[in-house]
Amino acid sequence: MKHIKQSLLVVATALSLSFSHNVMANEAAISSAKNYQASDASIIAKLNKLGLKATKVEDSPIANIKQVTTSKGLFYVTADNSYFIQGRVFDLNNNFENLTDKASATIRIDGLAELEQSMIVFPAKDEKYQVSVFTDPSCGYCRKLHSEMAEYNDLGITIKYLAFPRGGLNSETYHDIKSVWCAKDQHQAMTSAKATGGSVVAAKCSAPIKAHFELGRSFGVTGTPAMILADGTMVPGYKSPKDLLKALRAN
Repeated sequence: MKHIKQSLLVVATALSLSFSHNVMANEAAISSAKNYQASDASIIAKLNKLGLKATKVEDSPIANIKQVTTSKGLFYVTADNSYFIQGRVFDLNNNFENLTDKASATIRIDGLAELEQSMIVFPAKDEKYQVSVFTDPSCGYCRKLHSEMAEYNDLGITIKYLAFPRGGLNSETYHDIKSVWCAKDQHQAMTSAKATGGSVVAAKCSAPIKAHFELGRSFGVTGTPAMILADGTMVPGYKSPKDLLKALRAN
């Protein structure tokens, strides 16, 4: 009997130690999680040092992973701020829904709303759809798209232009597209700039070309034209009026 009591005492002690260890581990995990929630500023600081201007940090659909909006798109960072993840997140329990694209779409809608008043708009008389287009007058497919403007408009598609000088903010294209935005007649200036052998009359103003360009980069735009549909979906490259209409109807 004495041996049995001693054995029970050893088991009870072991269970007590195990329970205490688990409690301490859980408390440490909770403490770590709290510290992590307070470390968004450190995530921003680290990404800024790497050349990625982070503008927003929030929880992602995955535990211990943060979703970060940056000047070059949407990325992910681990809870301990040690690992950077580039890629897409899919929900296996919800028809393989692309959660990264869903989050990016919301970011695009909010970003476009802020620059709505500075776009050059070619409206459809019987408007059914609105499409925002990052454009560059030196881009061949941008010229093709603009040459078919009447057909887009006839199909009920309003085109809303944003500037995206592919050569960057110190390029000749930047100055050309800024002159378009600064022209007294922006529509005529855009048409002239995109005509074959067309030219741009130099003009100066405080047009937000830099803001347009940086917004496009934050969306992941790397070339023109780049179309953003009303729900935030991005369609890279050129689409003919009929093909764009099909995409809009299917969206």
